[in-house]
Amino acid sequence: MRLRTGSLLPGVVAVALLATGSAACTLKNSGEPSGGQAPASARAGGGSAVLADGSATEVALVPGGAHPYFQLWKTAGAKARKTYRLGDVRFDETAEWDQQKQNNLLSTLAARGYNAFGVFGVSPTDINTTFTDLKSQGLAVASLGSCPAGKKNEADFCLSTDVELAAYKAARAAIDAMGGTGRLVHLTGNNVDANTQLRIKGVARAVKESGGRVRLLQTVTDIDEDLQTAQKAVSDLLTAKGKQIQGIVSTAYNPAVAAADAVKSSGSRARVVAIDDDAKILSSIRQGTVTATVVQNPVGQAEVGAWALALLQTKQCAMRSPGQSVDSGSFVVTKENLTTYDRARKAKTAQLKKRFADDVLACG
Repeated sequence: MRLRTGSLLPGVVAVALLATGSAACTLKNSGEPSGGQAPASARAGGGSAVLADGSATEVALVPGGAHPYFQLWKTAGAKARKTYRLGDVRFDETAEWDQQKQNNLLSTLAARGYNAFGVFGVSPTDINTTFTDLKSQGLAVASLGSCPAGKKNEADFCLSTDVELAAYKAARAAIDAMGGTGRLVHLTGNNVDANTQLRIKGVARAVKESGGRVRLLQTVTDIDEDLQTAQKAVSDLLTAKGKQIQGIVSTAYNPAVAAADAVKSSGSRARVVAIDDDAKILSSIRQGTVTATVVQNPVGQAEVGAWALALLQTKQCAMRSPGQSVDSGSFVVTKENLTTYDRARKAKTAQLKKRFADDVLACG
């Protein structure tokens, strides 16, 4: 599996945005009178660049395979369809993480009339070929949740977590919880995944900043295939090295849940920092067995992604810099902000819309 993420409370905040210059997208405040047309709140989703008519836009949100993280794409996509009055927003996925099978699914959807695609590519090293093929058919394409490996993105844009930064934040939180000293273990996903390598880099950066006070005891990769695999790996780790470990940082979904359970059941004193907001992780933060978690913004990816794709597909807007990457946000959650952190994510989603309107898109 290529993605190490989790859940997010649904919701999109409505904010008033100021109109920008003629080169940027037109903005309307929510509820602003609009003559005989539909209310701005219906057409623009509460302050976004105005989408005059998205009824001919049919968006397909296609993850690389089954994973809990993407279920929030489904709910956010359904909401975006109503908010922006799109022709359709379909969530579809293959049963296996296989690039060829994903390519076949994308071809099938294009043949059925879908003309805008938000895709989490199975293979970061190969997905640009897929994007190029879709673009050659005149389709609007976004790389959502993960950017292609390397420096080139053939999709119109990439809206994804800056995974290196998120991993750095998680490791810093773990190191702080350890008192700035001791041995840290990093649990993560598929070793050949470009995102995993970025996460490893982010954790290494935090450890280096400790000036030698923190030692990275082990990086455990390839344990995010399913929860059972992660549970066995974490159990084996604690059995073999539990007394040597002062901190555990997980940058993959299933290992994070497994670590939360294992530390609680074993009585380990290791400080755990997880990823995403699985119910078990949030409960463990309340109970004190997990110190913190770093959450992402899948709802923002799907909601803003569908809106921007519709603006591109209708030719109302174009990309200022084709292939631009935008960080969808990551947030450290502790017991102190457990009940309020989702406000920050909603605000980030609103900021993303404004950034796209002001800086990313050029609208006529």
